[in-house]
Amino acid sequence: MLKNIIAIISIFILLICCACAPPPTSNDVQRDQQNKLLNEATAQTGMPNIKNFRERKLAKDILELRDQTGLITYTYVFSDYNACFLYMGETVGYPLPYATQYTAPETVQTYNLKAPGSDRHYGATRLPQADPNGLFSPATAEATWSLMKNPAGKETGPGYMEIRINAFPFKLPDRLVCPSKGR
Repeated sequence: MLKNIIAIISIFILLICCACAPPPTSNDVQRDQQNKLLNEATAQTGMPNIKNFRERKLAKDILELRDQTGLITYTYVFSDYNACFLYMGETVGYPLPYATQYTAPETVQTYNLKAPGSDRHYGATRLPQADPNGLFSPATAEATWSLMKNPAGKETGPGYMEIRINAFPFKLPDRLVCPSKGR
């Protein structure tokens, strides 16, 4: 009988130990220390006394203006050699960096490490997530996509440029643009 009680208690202790979370990692300890420091910094400094929210209003205006239907922009490349802008052409909307992703770049997958009698999951990892075309976009890229207008017609098509480009909602003044040479 005593052996049965000891066996039951041993199993009970084993189950409790299995249901406990794993010991904290060095990252967990550092995150806790960082949170304590940030809480102290917030307690000492508080939040800025923002009243007009100009930057937020500006960001909202820019987002809304970028979302207009039929927005025509003018795309240029800056020539370091000539110290002027080279006109590339009319574009629809603003260019998108090549690394822009349509879907979230990562997804979180949890580890299925359930302890007996527990519903807890103890681990998670981030995995890359493909865009709708099935490809995995890079995190960074030195290229840009623009919906370029054909100067000889009305159609548009995606233009791919591996140079830094500038797009404006108006043509730049002639004094900033490189003189064009005949084709």
